[in-house]
Amino acid sequence: MSNQLPGTLGALRDRGYASQSVKTEMRRNLLAKLREKQPLFPGIVGYEETVIPQVENAILSQHDMLFLGLRGQGKTRMLRMLVNFLDPVIPIIAGSEINDDPLAPISKYGRDMVERHKNDCPIAWLPRDRRYHEKLATPDVTIADLIGEIDLIKHAEGKHLASEDVMHFGLIPRSHRGIFCMNELPDLSPKIQVGLFNVLEERDVQIRGFPVRLDLDLAMVFSANPEDYTNRGRIVTPLKDRIGSVIQTHYPMTRELGMQITAENAWAKRDGGVEVRVPRFLQEIVEEIARLARTSSHVNQSSGVSVRMSIANYENMLSNAERRAVATGAKQTVARISDLAYLAASARGKLELNMTEEAGNEDKLILRIVDEAVKTIFDQHLKPGAFKNVVEYFEAGNALEIGDHVPGSESARRIAAIRDFPKQVGGVAAGLEPELAGGPYADDLTASVAELILEGLFCHNRINRVRKLGSSKYGIG
Repeated sequence: MSNQLPGTLGALRDRGYASQSVKTEMRRNLLAKLREKQPLFPGIVGYEETVIPQVENAILSQHDMLFLGLRGQGKTRMLRMLVNFLDPVIPIIAGSEINDDPLAPISKYGRDMVERHKNDCPIAWLPRDRRYHEKLATPDVTIADLIGEIDLIKHAEGKHLASEDVMHFGLIPRSHRGIFCMNELPDLSPKIQVGLFNVLEERDVQIRGFPVRLDLDLAMVFSANPEDYTNRGRIVTPLKDRIGSVIQTHYPMTRELGMQITAENAWAKRDGGVEVRVPRFLQEIVEEIARLARTSSHVNQSSGVSVRMSIANYENMLSNAERRAVATGAKQTVARISDLAYLAASARGKLELNMTEEAGNEDKLILRIVDEAVKTIFDQHLKPGAFKNVVEYFEAGNALEIGDHVPGSESARRIAAIRDFPKQVGGVAAGLEPELAGGPYADDLTASVAELILEGLFCHNRINRVRKLGSSKYGIG
Protein backbone atom coordinates (compact mmCIF):
# COMPACT_ATOMS: atom_id res chain seq x y z
CA MET A 1 0.00 0.00 0.00
CA SER A 2 2.87 2.40 0.84
CA ASN A 3 4.15 2.12 -2.77
CA GLN A 4 0.86 3.60 -3.99
CA LEU A 5 0.90 6.55 -1.60
CA PRO A 6 2.44 9.92 -2.50
CA GLY A 7 6.05 10.27 -1.40
CA THR A 8 6.45 14.02 -1.77
CA LEU A 9 4.48 17.11 -0.82
CA GLY A 10 3.84 17.94 -4.48
CA ALA A 11 2.41 14.49 -5.20
CA LEU A 12 0.29 14.79 -2.07
CA ARG A 13 -1.15 18.10 -3.24
CA ASP A 14 -1.81 16.63 -6.69
CA ARG A 15 -3.93 13.94 -5.01
CA GLY A 16 -6.12 16.71 -3.58
CA TYR A 17 -5.25 15.95 0.05
CA ALA A 18 -6.86 18.32 2.55
CA SER A 19 -5.96 18.56 6.22
CA GLN A 20 -8.55 17.86 8.88
CA SER A 21 -8.49 17.71 12.66
CA VAL A 22 -8.27 14.46 14.60
CA LYS A 23 -11.74 14.91 16.10
CA THR A 24 -13.24 15.65 12.68
CA GLU A 25 -11.57 12.48 11.39
CA MET A 26 -12.95 10.42 14.28
CA ARG A 27 -16.42 11.90 13.79
CA ARG A 28 -16.39 11.13 10.05
CA ASN A 29 -15.26 7.54 10.57
CA LEU A 30 -17.82 6.98 13.36
CA LEU A 31 -20.64 8.19 11.12
CA ALA A 32 -19.44 5.83 8.37
CA LYS A 33 -19.37 2.89 10.80
CA LEU A 34 -22.86 3.74 12.05
CA ARG A 35 -24.25 3.93 8.52
CA GLU A 36 -22.67 0.58 7.65
CA LYS A 37 -23.77 -0.91 11.01
CA GLN A 38 -20.22 -2.01 11.83
CA PRO A 39 -19.37 -3.08 15.40
CA LEU A 40 -17.75 -0.13 17.16
CA PHE A 41 -16.11 -1.93 20.10
CA PRO A 42 -15.70 -5.62 19.20
CA GLY A 43 -15.55 -7.86 22.27
CA ILE A 44 -17.17 -5.30 24.58
CA VAL A 45 -20.53 -6.65 25.77
CA GLY A 46 -23.17 -5.24 28.08
CA TYR A 47 -22.47 -1.62 27.14
CA GLU A 48 -24.63 -1.46 24.02
CA GLU A 49 -27.42 0.58 25.63
CA THR A 50 -25.44 2.39 28.31
CA VAL A 51 -21.78 3.22 27.75
CA ILE A 52 -21.35 3.01 23.97
CA PRO A 53 -24.08 5.64 23.22
CA GLN A 54 -22.24 8.02 25.58
CA VAL A 55 -19.01 7.45 23.65
CA GLU A 56 -20.76 7.89 20.30
CA ASN A 57 -22.23 11.21 21.39
CA ALA A 58 -18.88 12.40 22.73
CA ILE A 59 -17.11 11.62 19.45
CA LEU A 60 -19.89 13.23 17.41
CA SER A 61 -19.65 16.29 19.67
CA GLN A 62 -15.85 16.33 19.24
CA HIS A 63 -15.36 16.19 23.00
CA ASP A 64 -12.42 15.14 25.08
CA MET A 65 -13.51 12.22 27.29
CA LEU A 66 -13.06 10.95 30.82
CA PHE A 67 -13.96 7.29 31.41
CA LEU A 68 -15.18 7.10 35.00
CA GLY A 69 -15.64 3.69 36.61
CA LEU A 70 -14.45 1.16 39.14
CA ARG A 71 -11.57 -1.17 38.43
CA GLY A 72 -12.09 -3.99 35.96
CA GLN A 73 -14.84 -2.28 33.94
CA GLY A 74 -12.98 -2.22 30.63
CA LYS A 75 -12.08 1.48 30.64
CA THR A 76 -8.53 1.12 29.33
CA ARG A 77 -9.58 -1.49 26.80
CA MET A 78 -12.20 0.83 25.33
CA LEU A 79 -9.83 3.80 25.34
CA ARG A 80 -7.29 1.82 23.33
CA MET A 81 -9.99 0.85 20.84
CA LEU A 82 -10.67 4.53 20.05
CA VAL A 83 -7.76 4.28 17.62
CA ASN A 84 -10.11 2.34 15.30
CA PHE A 85 -11.95 5.60 14.60
CA LEU A 86 -8.81 7.07 13.00
CA ASP A 87 -7.91 6.76 9.32
CA PRO A 88 -5.71 3.77 8.40
CA VAL A 89 -2.79 6.08 7.55
CA ILE A 90 -2.08 9.83 7.43
CA PRO A 91 0.77 11.74 5.77
CA ILE A 92 3.49 13.37 7.88
CA ILE A 93 6.71 15.17 7.06
CA ALA A 94 9.37 12.47 7.00
CA GLY A 95 11.54 12.57 10.11
CA SER A 96 9.20 14.76 12.16
CA GLU A 97 9.11 13.91 15.86
CA ILE A 98 5.64 15.35 16.31
CA ASN A 99 3.91 14.06 13.16
CA ASP A 100 3.89 17.41 11.34
CA ASP A 101 1.09 17.84 8.82
CA PRO A 102 2.77 18.48 5.43
CA LEU A 103 0.22 21.23 4.70
CA ALA A 104 0.42 22.83 8.15
CA PRO A 105 3.69 22.06 9.98
CA ILE A 106 3.93 23.36 13.54
CA SER A 107 7.53 22.51 14.49
CA LYS A 108 10.64 24.34 13.35
CA TYR A 109 11.89 21.12 11.77
CA GLY A 110 8.68 20.75 9.76
CA ARG A 111 8.62 24.38 8.62
CA ASP A 112 12.29 24.23 7.62
CA MET A 113 11.75 21.02 5.63
CA VAL A 114 8.86 22.52 3.65
CA GLU A 115 10.75 25.78 3.06
CA ARG A 116 13.91 23.96 1.98
CA HIS A 117 12.40 21.25 -0.25
CA LYS A 118 9.06 22.82 -1.20
CA ASN A 119 7.10 20.32 -3.34
CA ASP A 120 9.94 17.80 -3.07
CA CYS A 121 9.58 17.64 0.71
CA PRO A 122 9.60 13.90 1.57
CA ILE A 123 6.39 12.45 2.99
CA ALA A 124 6.01 9.44 5.29
CA TRP A 125 2.78 7.66 6.18
CA LEU A 126 1.82 7.05 9.78
CA PRO A 127 -0.47 4.07 10.60
CA ARG A 128 -3.30 4.51 13.07
CA ASP A 129 -1.79 2.28 15.76
CA ARG A 130 1.15 4.69 16.11
CA ARG A 131 -1.18 7.63 16.69
CA TYR A 132 -2.26 6.52 20.18
CA HIS A 133 -0.06 7.28 23.18
CA GLU A 134 -0.87 6.30 26.75
CA LYS A 135 0.63 7.35 30.06
CA LEU A 136 -0.14 5.90 33.48
CA ALA A 137 -0.47 8.75 35.96
CA THR A 138 1.89 8.30 38.89
CA PRO A 139 3.08 10.84 41.46
CA ASP A 140 6.53 10.96 39.85
CA VAL A 141 5.26 12.10 36.43
CA THR A 142 6.72 15.50 35.59
CA ILE A 143 5.57 18.25 33.28
CA ALA A 144 8.69 17.54 31.21
CA ASP A 145 7.45 13.97 30.61
CA LEU A 146 4.19 15.31 29.20
CA ILE A 147 5.10 18.61 27.55
CA GLY A 148 8.84 18.61 27.00
CA GLU A 149 12.16 19.92 28.22
CA ILE A 150 15.36 21.58 27.09
CA ASP A 151 17.75 18.90 25.84
CA LEU A 152 21.14 19.82 27.32
CA ILE A 153 22.87 17.33 25.03
CA LYS A 154 21.61 19.22 21.99
CA HIS A 155 22.74 22.44 23.66
CA ALA A 156 26.19 20.95 24.29
CA GLU A 157 26.39 20.09 20.59
CA GLY A 158 26.30 23.81 19.85
CA LYS A 159 22.62 24.64 19.48
CA HIS A 160 21.55 27.88 21.09
CA LEU A 161 19.23 27.79 24.10
CA ALA A 162 16.86 30.23 22.36
CA SER A 163 16.37 27.85 19.42
CA GLU A 164 13.53 25.37 19.11
CA ASP A 165 16.09 22.84 17.94
CA VAL A 166 17.32 22.45 21.53
CA MET A 167 13.95 21.15 22.76
CA HIS A 168 13.00 17.59 23.55
CA PHE A 169 9.26 17.06 23.07
CA GLY A 170 7.19 15.19 25.65
CA LEU A 171 4.40 12.66 25.09
CA ILE A 172 1.67 15.20 24.41
CA PRO A 173 3.44 17.00 21.51
CA ARG A 174 4.46 13.58 20.17
CA SER A 175 0.74 12.69 20.13
CA HIS A 176 0.05 15.58 17.71
CA ARG A 177 -2.60 14.49 15.19
CA GLY A 178 -3.51 11.51 17.35
CA ILE A 179 -5.01 10.43 20.68
CA PHE A 180 -3.33 10.97 24.04
CA CYS A 181 -4.60 8.95 27.01
CA MET A 182 -3.84 9.65 30.67
CA ASN A 183 -4.77 6.60 32.75
CA GLU A 184 -5.78 7.00 36.42
CA LEU A 185 -5.89 10.79 36.16
CA PRO A 186 -6.51 11.42 39.91
CA ASP A 187 -3.07 9.99 40.71
CA LEU A 188 -1.48 12.84 38.76
CA SER A 189 -0.26 15.58 41.10
CA PRO A 190 -2.44 18.74 41.07
CA LYS A 191 0.34 20.95 39.71
CA ILE A 192 0.78 18.61 36.73
CA GLN A 193 -2.99 18.59 36.17
CA VAL A 194 -2.83 22.38 36.02
CA GLY A 195 -0.26 21.99 33.26
CA LEU A 196 -2.90 20.27 31.14
CA PHE A 197 -5.20 23.33 31.16
CA ASN A 198 -3.71 24.97 28.09
CA VAL A 199 -3.69 21.70 26.18
CA LEU A 200 -7.39 21.13 26.80
CA GLU A 201 -8.53 24.73 26.41
CA GLU A 202 -6.11 26.39 23.99
CA ARG A 203 -4.59 23.30 22.35
CA ASP A 204 -1.08 24.66 22.75
CA VAL A 205 1.98 23.95 24.86
CA GLN A 206 4.86 26.14 26.00
CA ILE A 207 8.18 24.67 27.05
CA ARG A 208 10.20 26.33 29.81
CA GLY A 209 8.66 29.72 29.11
CA PHE A 210 10.07 29.90 25.58
CA PRO A 211 8.03 32.06 23.19
CA VAL A 212 7.20 28.90 21.28
CA ARG A 213 3.57 27.97 20.64
CA LEU A 214 2.80 24.50 19.34
CA ASP A 215 -0.75 24.53 18.05
CA LEU A 216 -1.51 20.90 18.75
CA ASP A 217 -4.27 18.84 17.18
CA LEU A 218 -5.17 15.88 19.37
CA ALA A 219 -7.98 14.11 21.18
CA MET A 220 -7.41 13.93 24.95
CA VAL A 221 -8.93 11.01 26.85
CA PHE A 222 -8.63 10.02 30.51
CA SER A 223 -9.63 7.27 32.92
CA ALA A 224 -10.44 7.61 36.62
CA ASN A 225 -11.89 5.68 39.54
CA PRO A 226 -14.96 7.27 41.19
CA GLU A 227 -13.39 6.81 44.62
CA ASP A 228 -10.55 9.13 43.64
CA TYR A 229 -12.78 11.36 41.54
CA THR A 230 -15.59 12.09 44.01
CA ASN A 231 -14.43 11.19 47.51
CA ARG A 232 -10.88 12.43 47.54
CA GLY A 233 -11.47 15.09 44.87
CA ARG A 234 -8.08 14.67 43.33
CA ILE A 235 -9.04 15.81 39.87
CA VAL A 236 -8.75 19.58 40.10
CA THR A 237 -12.02 21.34 39.34
CA PRO A 238 -10.82 23.53 36.42
CA LEU A 239 -9.52 20.42 34.66
CA LYS A 240 -12.84 18.58 35.09
CA ASP A 241 -14.57 21.61 33.65
CA ARG A 242 -12.52 21.41 30.47
CA ILE A 243 -13.30 17.72 29.76
CA GLY A 244 -16.24 17.62 27.38
CA SER A 245 -17.87 14.29 28.29
CA VAL A 246 -17.61 12.02 31.32
CA ILE A 247 -18.41 8.44 30.33
CA GLN A 248 -19.80 6.36 33.22
CA THR A 249 -18.93 2.66 33.02
CA HIS A 250 -20.37 -0.19 35.11
CA TYR A 251 -20.08 -3.88 35.91
CA PRO A 252 -22.16 -6.48 33.97
CA MET A 253 -25.81 -5.92 34.81
CA THR A 254 -26.79 -9.58 34.50
CA ARG A 255 -25.13 -12.86 35.41
CA GLU A 256 -25.37 -14.00 31.78
CA LEU A 257 -23.37 -10.98 30.56
CA GLY A 258 -20.73 -11.62 33.19
CA MET A 259 -20.48 -15.26 32.12
CA GLN A 260 -20.10 -14.19 28.50
CA ILE A 261 -17.28 -11.78 29.37
CA THR A 262 -15.52 -14.48 31.39
CA ALA A 263 -15.90 -17.07 28.62
CA GLU A 264 -14.40 -14.67 26.07
CA ASN A 265 -11.45 -13.60 28.20
CA ALA A 266 -10.48 -16.63 30.31
CA TRP A 267 -7.78 -19.05 29.16
CA ALA A 268 -9.99 -22.09 28.72
CA LYS A 269 -8.36 -23.98 25.84
CA ARG A 270 -5.47 -25.66 27.60
CA ASP A 271 -2.49 -27.41 26.04
CA GLY A 272 -1.76 -30.01 28.72
CA GLY A 273 -3.40 -32.97 27.03
CA VAL A 274 -6.48 -32.91 29.31
CA GLU A 275 -9.91 -31.86 28.10
CA VAL A 276 -11.79 -30.02 30.86
CA ARG A 277 -15.51 -29.34 30.48
CA VAL A 278 -17.30 -26.88 32.74
CA PRO A 279 -21.01 -27.40 33.44
CA ARG A 280 -23.13 -24.30 33.10
CA PHE A 281 -24.09 -24.35 36.77
CA LEU A 282 -20.40 -23.98 37.70
CA GLN A 283 -20.04 -21.08 35.27
CA GLU A 284 -23.00 -19.50 37.03
CA ILE A 285 -21.44 -20.08 40.45
CA VAL A 286 -18.15 -18.44 39.42
CA GLU A 287 -19.96 -15.34 38.18
CA GLU A 288 -22.28 -15.29 41.19
CA ILE A 289 -19.25 -15.15 43.49
CA ALA A 290 -18.24 -11.79 41.98
CA ARG A 291 -21.82 -10.51 41.98
CA LEU A 292 -22.26 -11.35 45.68
CA ALA A 293 -18.92 -9.72 46.50
CA ARG A 294 -20.19 -6.52 44.83
CA THR A 295 -23.11 -6.39 47.27
CA SER A 296 -21.36 -7.63 50.42
CA SER A 297 -21.33 -5.24 53.36
CA HIS A 298 -17.90 -6.61 54.28
CA VAL A 299 -16.35 -5.50 50.97
CA ASN A 300 -15.28 -1.94 50.23
CA GLN A 301 -17.66 -1.14 47.40
CA SER A 302 -15.92 2.17 46.67
CA SER A 303 -12.97 0.15 45.45
CA GLY A 304 -15.13 -2.28 43.50
CA VAL A 305 -14.74 -5.95 42.60
CA SER A 306 -13.04 -6.33 39.26
CA VAL A 307 -14.37 -8.41 36.38
CA ARG A 308 -10.89 -9.90 36.47
CA MET A 309 -11.98 -11.73 39.63
CA SER A 310 -14.40 -13.93 37.67
CA ILE A 311 -11.83 -14.52 34.94
CA ALA A 312 -9.06 -15.47 37.39
CA ASN A 313 -11.41 -17.67 39.43
CA TYR A 314 -12.61 -19.46 36.30
CA GLU A 315 -9.02 -20.13 35.20
CA ASN A 316 -8.08 -21.36 38.68
CA MET A 317 -11.07 -23.71 38.74
CA LEU A 318 -10.03 -25.10 35.35
CA SER A 319 -6.46 -25.53 36.55
CA ASN A 320 -7.54 -27.49 39.60
CA ALA A 321 -9.67 -29.80 37.44
CA GLU A 322 -6.75 -30.19 35.05
CA ARG A 323 -4.39 -31.00 37.94
CA ARG A 324 -6.84 -33.55 39.32
CA ALA A 325 -7.15 -35.26 35.93
CA VAL A 326 -3.39 -35.49 35.50
CA ALA A 327 -3.00 -36.94 39.02
CA THR A 328 -5.61 -39.62 38.31
CA GLY A 329 -4.38 -40.36 34.79
CA ALA A 330 -7.56 -39.13 33.09
CA LYS A 331 -7.62 -37.59 29.61
CA GLN A 332 -10.86 -35.72 30.18
CA THR A 333 -12.76 -34.47 33.20
CA VAL A 334 -15.60 -32.22 34.34
CA ALA A 335 -15.07 -29.34 36.77
CA ARG A 336 -16.65 -29.77 40.22
CA ILE A 337 -17.57 -27.75 43.29
CA SER A 338 -14.42 -29.09 44.98
CA ASP A 339 -12.37 -27.33 42.29
CA LEU A 340 -13.45 -24.05 43.88
CA ALA A 341 -11.54 -24.88 47.08
CA TYR A 342 -8.47 -22.87 46.07
CA LEU A 343 -10.24 -19.77 44.73
CA ALA A 344 -8.90 -17.64 47.56
CA ALA A 345 -5.58 -17.43 45.68
CA SER A 346 -7.22 -15.92 42.59
CA ALA A 347 -9.73 -13.78 44.52
CA ARG A 348 -7.26 -12.15 46.91
CA GLY A 349 -6.47 -8.65 45.73
CA LYS A 350 -9.60 -8.51 43.57
CA LEU A 351 -11.56 -7.16 46.54
CA GLU A 352 -10.77 -5.04 49.57
CA LEU A 353 -12.31 -5.41 53.01
CA ASN A 354 -13.93 -2.49 54.78
CA MET A 355 -11.82 -0.65 57.32
CA THR A 356 -13.92 -2.17 60.12
CA GLU A 357 -13.01 -5.71 59.09
CA GLU A 358 -10.15 -7.47 60.86
CA ALA A 359 -7.02 -8.15 58.89
CA GLY A 360 -6.70 -11.77 57.78
CA ASN A 361 -10.44 -12.28 57.32
CA GLU A 362 -10.23 -12.04 53.55
CA ASP A 363 -9.96 -15.80 52.93
CA LYS A 364 -12.81 -16.56 55.35
CA LEU A 365 -15.01 -14.02 53.57
CA ILE A 366 -14.18 -15.51 50.17
CA LEU A 367 -15.14 -19.01 51.35
CA ARG A 368 -18.43 -17.68 52.78
CA ILE A 369 -19.19 -15.95 49.49
CA VAL A 370 -18.45 -19.18 47.58
CA ASP A 371 -20.92 -21.06 49.81
CA GLU A 372 -23.55 -18.39 49.29
CA ALA A 373 -23.03 -18.51 45.52
CA VAL A 374 -23.44 -22.30 45.54
CA LYS A 375 -26.67 -21.94 47.55
CA THR A 376 -28.03 -19.32 45.12
CA ILE A 377 -27.39 -21.47 42.04
CA PHE A 378 -28.61 -24.64 43.79
CA ASP A 379 -31.90 -22.88 44.62
CA GLN A 380 -32.20 -21.73 41.02
CA HIS A 381 -32.18 -25.28 39.70
CA LEU A 382 -33.14 -27.61 42.59
CA LYS A 383 -35.10 -27.88 45.85
CA PRO A 384 -33.59 -29.33 49.04
CA GLY A 385 -36.83 -31.14 49.85
CA ALA A 386 -36.33 -33.39 46.83
CA PHE A 387 -33.38 -35.10 48.52
CA LYS A 388 -34.86 -36.38 51.80
CA ASN A 389 -33.35 -39.78 51.07
CA VAL A 390 -29.88 -38.25 51.14
CA VAL A 391 -30.55 -36.56 54.49
CA GLU A 392 -31.91 -39.84 55.90
CA TYR A 393 -28.75 -41.66 54.81
CA PHE A 394 -26.61 -39.32 56.89
CA GLU A 395 -29.08 -39.26 59.78
CA ALA A 396 -28.53 -43.02 59.99
CA GLY A 397 -24.92 -42.29 60.99
CA ASN A 398 -23.30 -42.75 57.60
CA ALA A 399 -20.64 -40.43 56.13
CA LEU A 400 -19.42 -39.72 52.63
CA GLU A 401 -16.16 -38.15 51.52
CA ILE A 402 -15.62 -36.88 48.00
CA GLY A 403 -13.38 -34.24 46.51
CA ASP A 404 -10.78 -33.42 43.91
CA HIS A 405 -8.60 -36.41 44.85
CA VAL A 406 -11.39 -38.88 44.08
CA PRO A 407 -11.78 -40.01 40.43
CA GLY A 408 -15.22 -39.66 38.88
CA SER A 409 -15.77 -43.41 38.74
CA GLU A 410 -14.98 -43.75 42.46
CA SER A 411 -17.31 -40.85 43.30
CA ALA A 412 -20.08 -42.59 41.35
CA ARG A 413 -19.43 -45.81 43.31
CA ARG A 414 -19.54 -44.01 46.68
CA ILE A 415 -22.81 -42.20 46.06
CA ALA A 416 -24.38 -45.50 44.96
CA ALA A 417 -24.61 -46.38 48.66
CA ILE A 418 -27.35 -43.76 49.07
CA ARG A 419 -30.79 -45.06 48.14
CA ASP A 420 -32.04 -43.63 44.80
CA PHE A 421 -29.30 -40.99 44.81
CA PRO A 422 -27.57 -42.18 41.59
CA LYS A 423 -30.93 -42.02 39.80
CA GLN A 424 -31.58 -38.53 41.13
CA VAL A 425 -28.09 -37.37 40.15
CA GLY A 426 -28.54 -38.85 36.67
CA GLY A 427 -31.83 -37.03 36.22
CA VAL A 428 -30.36 -33.71 37.33
CA ALA A 429 -27.30 -34.23 35.11
CA ALA A 430 -29.45 -35.01 32.07
CA GLY A 431 -31.54 -31.92 32.74
CA LEU A 432 -28.67 -29.51 33.34
CA GLU A 433 -26.01 -30.90 30.99
CA PRO A 434 -27.54 -33.25 28.40
CA GLU A 435 -24.45 -33.04 26.16
CA LEU A 436 -22.17 -34.35 28.90
CA ALA A 437 -24.58 -36.84 30.47
CA GLY A 438 -23.52 -39.64 28.15
CA GLY A 439 -20.17 -40.80 26.83
CA PRO A 440 -16.74 -40.33 28.38
CA TYR A 441 -17.80 -37.48 30.69
CA ALA A 442 -20.69 -39.32 32.38
CA ASP A 443 -18.90 -40.40 35.58
CA ASP A 444 -17.19 -37.02 36.05
CA LEU A 445 -20.47 -35.21 35.49
CA THR A 446 -22.09 -37.51 38.06
CA ALA A 447 -19.43 -36.50 40.59
CA SER A 448 -19.89 -32.82 39.73
CA VAL A 449 -23.67 -32.89 40.11
CA ALA A 450 -23.45 -34.96 43.31
CA GLU A 451 -21.15 -32.33 44.83
CA LEU A 452 -23.61 -29.58 43.82
CA ILE A 453 -26.47 -31.40 45.58
CA LEU A 454 -24.46 -32.20 48.70
CA GLU A 455 -23.12 -28.64 48.97
CA GLY A 456 -26.63 -27.29 48.44
CA LEU A 457 -27.97 -29.46 51.26
CA PHE A 458 -25.16 -28.29 53.50
CA CYS A 459 -25.87 -24.63 52.67
CA HIS A 460 -29.50 -25.26 53.67
CA ASN A 461 -28.35 -26.77 56.99
CA ARG A 462 -29.76 -30.21 56.12
CA ILE A 463 -26.41 -31.98 56.51
CA ASN A 464 -23.01 -31.17 58.02
CA ARG A 465 -19.69 -30.82 56.29
CA VAL A 466 -16.09 -31.11 57.41
CA ARG A 467 -13.99 -29.40 54.79
CA LYS A 468 -10.37 -29.97 53.97
CA LEU A 469 -8.73 -28.24 51.03
CA GLY A 470 -9.85 -30.16 47.98
CA SER A 471 -12.27 -32.53 49.71
CA SER A 472 -15.35 -32.55 51.93
CA LYS A 473 -16.73 -35.13 54.32
CA TYR A 474 -20.51 -35.02 54.70
CA GLY A 475 -22.58 -36.40 57.55
CA ILE A 476 -24.83 -35.51 60.48
CA GLY A 477 -23.51 -34.36 63.83
